[in-house]
Amino acid sequence: MSGPFGIRCAEKNKISLATLLTGLVSLSVALTLTILLLASYHSNKESLFETTFALNYSAATKMSHSIDSLFQSMRTGLAYTGARLSAGDLSDAQELQRQLEALRLGSHYFNSIAVVDETGLVRGVDPPSVGTTGLHIATEATKEALAVKKSYISKPYYSATGRLIVFMSEPLFDKDGTYRGFIGGSLYLQENNILNMMFGMHNHLNSDGSYFYVVSSNGHLLFHPDKSRIGDDINANLVVQKTLRGESGYEQVTNSQGITFLAGYSPVLENGWGVVVQSPINVVYDELNRNIRTILLYTLAPFVVLLIAAIWLARRLARPFVSLADLAGRLGRGERIVLPEAKHHWNREADLLTQTITLALSDLQKQTEQLAHAAMTDSLTGLTNRRTFESIMTQWTDEQYSFALIVMDIDRFKSINDTYGHQAGDEVLKHLARVVTSSVGPHDICCRYGGEEFVVLLPLASVPDALTTAERIRTAFETRENTLEIQITVSSGIAHYPSHAESADMLFQRADHALYRAKESGKNRTIVAD
Repeated sequence: MSGPFGIRCAEKNKISLATLLTGLVSLSVALTLTILLLASYHSNKESLFETTFALNYSAATKMSHSIDSLFQSMRTGLAYTGARLSAGDLSDAQELQRQLEALRLGSHYFNSIAVVDETGLVRGVDPPSVGTTGLHIATEATKEALAVKKSYISKPYYSATGRLIVFMSEPLFDKDGTYRGFIGGSLYLQENNILNMMFGMHNHLNSDGSYFYVVSSNGHLLFHPDKSRIGDDINANLVVQKTLRGESGYEQVTNSQGITFLAGYSPVLENGWGVVVQSPINVVYDELNRNIRTILLYTLAPFVVLLIAAIWLARRLARPFVSLADLAGRLGRGERIVLPEAKHHWNREADLLTQTITLALSDLQKQTEQLAHAAMTDSLTGLTNRRTFESIMTQWTDEQYSFALIVMDIDRFKSINDTYGHQAGDEVLKHLARVVTSSVGPHDICCRYGGEEFVVLLPLASVPDALTTAERIRTAFETRENTLEIQITVSSGIAHYPSHAESADMLFQRADHALYRAKESGKNRTIVAD
């Protein structure tokens, strides 16, 4: 084709430089955003898997250690009372009853306690309503306990009354070493007991579907969010099999309903039980999708602005794009980046575009840091949340860093919620947060542990220092004006590391027990752990 018409057609088929550069810039922006999303997705996926595994394994380990310590204490309590009884006269029914009642009510370890002589005759039982005094033992567990003549713990079994029971005993020997029977305690697994007191408040499905369960040494469920499943045989579960072999760890498992979980598991050495803590895998993918949506929310507008600017400028900007794409990829992989100093390019348009992208990445990094801060902070009070508190306390104990712990709880908080409503209760919680923050030093760590319970970590503080701080908080909270215009008080428990405990878990238990004593002894007071 020749002539002017042919020339015009040839020109129409050619791509202008501005269009070509606009297309290249658009493609570069699209690829950068895609790389950012893919890198962020894979990095966050790996991080979330590792974090979930670590948290579930840590929770399972802590629970197994707590159960282990509990059963050691229960065994010690039985042995101590048994030693006192074996030195006396087992036929003295009144003294026998007094000792058994003192052990049951004093420790709250067992639902019932009995003393059986060497012939299998039940000499005494508490509470008396059990009604077996004067009868011979009939269950296989008690017969086995009598026969082994040593410390014994049964597998879960159903009694004649239909109760699911775990039974443990300690032998009785007189001063000449003659076997005189045993003292035994029973836990009614489907009723209120010491294990329910320790773990019952946590033994439910979390909002994300995570939960834990406890299995006996023969693979039967002892605790589960679905109480109807207690007593079920779950030996087919691979994680349960590993736990009962004494192994601990974490792995991905699929349950009988076909649901995939990320599970952490740990055995209880004292009694051969196992603890499994697991979270559904779809929780991780839901979190990943939320992260992607968040990144899109904060990056889409800046990148649209960038694209419009690129179309308007339409110049060769290869080198700035390469540098900025590298920064975006590193940020997407979760790396901490330091934005380079602004360097002016010889080309005015390239200089403007570089500054625009840098501003967009800076905004994205700020948003990421804000999300990280939100994950560490209690949304109601603005204080550090429970997960961060546990991480800090574990780190300090691992490093053997001396500190004091104050655990505090608002007195009669439930009645405030019931009387004035939950919104008023939230104002009381925020009021306590302000009082605590204003009453401690700049290096002290204030946390909301959960509900109306707050904790304070005092680095390098002694017990007297902690007591002074706790009393300052208590007095300020009692006297300072609040939105309800009523007097509200707080009770506190104090423990010191390493004076009171050698681990973070035990230290918190000691402080929490001191808080419990403060509540029991009249509230509005501070008690230091023994």
